[in-house]
Amino acid sequence: MSTPLSSIRIGGVPEHFNLPWHVGIETGEFRSVGVDAEFIVYGGGTGAMMQAVANNEVDVAVVLTEGAIASICNGTPARIVKTFVQSPLIWGIHVPADSDLKTIDDIRNLRYAISRFGSGSHLMAIVDAAERGWETDLDFEVVKNIDGARAALAGGDAEVFFWERYTTSPYVQSGEFRRLDDRLTPWPAFVVCASDKALAEKSEAIKTLLNQVNEICRRLFSDAEGTQATIADRYKLAPEKVAQWWDTTQWNVGWEIEEASITKAINYLRRLELIDLEDSVTDGEVMGRVYESL
Repeated sequence: MSTPLSSIRIGGVPEHFNLPWHVGIETGEFRSVGVDAEFIVYGGGTGAMMQAVANNEVDVAVVLTEGAIASICNGTPARIVKTFVQSPLIWGIHVPADSDLKTIDDIRNLRYAISRFGSGSHLMAIVDAAERGWETDLDFEVVKNIDGARAALAGGDAEVFFWERYTTSPYVQSGEFRRLDDRLTPWPAFVVCASDKALAEKSEAIKTLLNQVNEICRRLFSDAEGTQATIADRYKLAPEKVAQWWDTTQWNVGWEIEEASITKAINYLRRLELIDLEDSVTDGEVMGRVYESL
């Protein structure tokens, strides 16, 4: 009698970073190691996925590092279990192409389109303002996803939009958006979060799943030309943009996690008062709250 498969629901954005998960499902590799994996797309980004984790709608989610930490510190019953993309995320800072906004200083004190509060588009707008020495009490318009942002910028409900620069490159090339600048995260781009419930009930299956993801990432890395062609076709991105992304991106194919990077994000979120913690709580204690080794 065959061993029953462990069911694991994975939340992720519809972006090229997440190709390894789709490969694992479509090739049957996850099933071959005993995991029945379902990938659920969340166009609303990290805020929407952490809410899904809290509601037990997914077992694990591939989310932005800063969003995961903020959500967990603010009460979501989950833990970071692995770094997924070790390299920083490059956020494009976008405005309507037909606007009079020409330099980065022109966006100061304007309204930002964000997918939702707690999302990367929300948090990184504040990080960017802080890095530039601007006020961080920003004005936001919740737009749910990239299509909502397109409508908001076109209709004048918002003037600025932070989103991963290669995902938005088709809209820049078409003349809908203009990219004024970039903002790199000062920490690894994506982590994998698992709900406390899933960790209590499925920790071995989650570890098995992530070990297989590591193997898929290694294989994709080894076939740079083929993987880039797949990404260009699947995600409708220009090959030259995919090549640029490839040169700046590193999937993490192991289990190591840079505590210093996580602590840096914790410090930043605390300084900007984006997480509610007493001063007596140390960074080490926060690290213990947000991360669990499988």
